[in-house]
Amino acid sequence: MQNISDKEKKTLGEINRKLTNLIITLTLFMGGMWLVLYPPIFLQDQTTIIQVDSDIIEKGIHVASGLIAAEGFELVQQNCGGCHSYKLVTQNKNTRDGWLETIRWMQETQKLWDLGENETQLLDYLAENYGPEETGRRKQLEIAEWYELE
Repeated sequence: MQNISDKEKKTLGEINRKLTNLIITLTLFMGGMWLVLYPPIFLQDQTTIIQVDSDIIEKGIHVASGLIAAEGFELVQQNCGGCHSYKLVTQNKNTRDGWLETIRWMQETQKLWDLGENETQLLDYLAENYGPEETGRRKQLEIAEWYELE
């Protein structure tokens, strides 16, 4: 074994540190480049855009909005959908007075504009299609044909 002087040990130590730092830097750089070129799934954009024809009505429901397609639903689209989801309409059940109270609350606290002549038509639509439902027993099932379990 050769004897290494203190000066040579110091020089070798500096070279070792510099090589280690270079390897770490290259590893981080290449890892970063790998992530840019091949991002893992959790970093990829998971947004799926579905386009729905805005005029399709199926089984009495306007597909794009989920609203019952009856006279006046276009007014609900024009006056309600700009501020909130149509689901806020479809999930609620109110009497005509209840809907009027909700509209007044939105006008007082949420900056809903004056609905003018449209208010009566909107209330008619909402009360007719999203009014309270009678509660109690469910409707009896309509079974076309009975069969025995074996």
